[in-house]
Amino acid sequence: MALLEIRNLSVEFETVSGAFRAVDGIDISVDRGDLMAIVGESGSGKSVSMLAVMGLLPWTATITADRMEFNGHDLRTLSGRARRKIIGRDLSMIFQEPMSSLNPCFTVGYQIRETLRLHTSLDRKARQTRAIELMEQVGIPAPEKRLSAFPHQMSGGMSQRAMIAMALACEPKLLIADEPTTALDVTIQAQILELLTDLQDRTGMALILITHDMGVVAETVKRVAVQYAGQKVEEQQVEALFDDPHHPYTAALLSALPERSQDRFLPTIPGVVPGQFDRPQGCLFSPRCQFADARCRAVQPQKASAELGYALCHYPLLHGEPQGKEASA
Repeated sequence: MALLEIRNLSVEFETVSGAFRAVDGIDISVDRGDLMAIVGESGSGKSVSMLAVMGLLPWTATITADRMEFNGHDLRTLSGRARRKIIGRDLSMIFQEPMSSLNPCFTVGYQIRETLRLHTSLDRKARQTRAIELMEQVGIPAPEKRLSAFPHQMSGGMSQRAMIAMALACEPKLLIADEPTTALDVTIQAQILELLTDLQDRTGMALILITHDMGVVAETVKRVAVQYAGQKVEEQQVEALFDDPHHPYTAALLSALPERSQDRFLPTIPGVVPGQFDRPQGCLFSPRCQFADARCRAVQPQKASAELGYALCHYPLLHGEPQGKEASA
């Protein structure tokens, strides 16, 4: 049985102008010890889908799913009390911006010890010892001193490490890392990613990495799900995805990598991710896709086979060429 099993997850937000669907029919399956990435542009619903799993979306969000289970628990029917026993202990998350996610009114040590107080039976002395151990584990020097620091007294990299320590405090079964290297310099990015993969390998926890950086994906995970405008458009093993992407959006993302460019200028994807008022009738990527035709613009696509990465496309690519286009014409 999968550790996390999600089927047909959708999230809608009520706005003054009407309902906006930020996540649209997403399926996710994560096994124990799995290493997975969710990639896509800003506005693709990556963070929202995981915040729905964590139960951290505001009251304006309406969450529906055919199935949403974690470690045998149905997350759709869990009470608030039961959910709080799981979140932070078995299921944990590193948020995108540490400086705004850490409470500025309390020291880093207090916030880590609070997590331990709520989810473990450790006494005060044991919680302090464990907090020091966690700070050392994530590579923070002089941990006893840093535990007394407030978030604003720490650098971005140190704050990110402190948040990782907090997320790992109870040795979760699944860790969701939402853009864990945002706003960090390249050296610190590499250190944070190496830290996460080392901890995953050592503890056996599952890891979901949310990112828009395909270079990070290539170096870190085993499996990749690509999201666009709230939909999952492709899922493959990382090597297969980079060798032969099957959705035009995935291919466009990969072609924009500097190391793949054959020209002076990097190729770009024209247009923007559709919002509430400009969503196409057919394929959501059709206004930006070089292979789109009248069918793409009028009819919503169905998922392709597993051999084609479940690509949500009328004409999934195979070695760079659209399949079935000639027959439909």
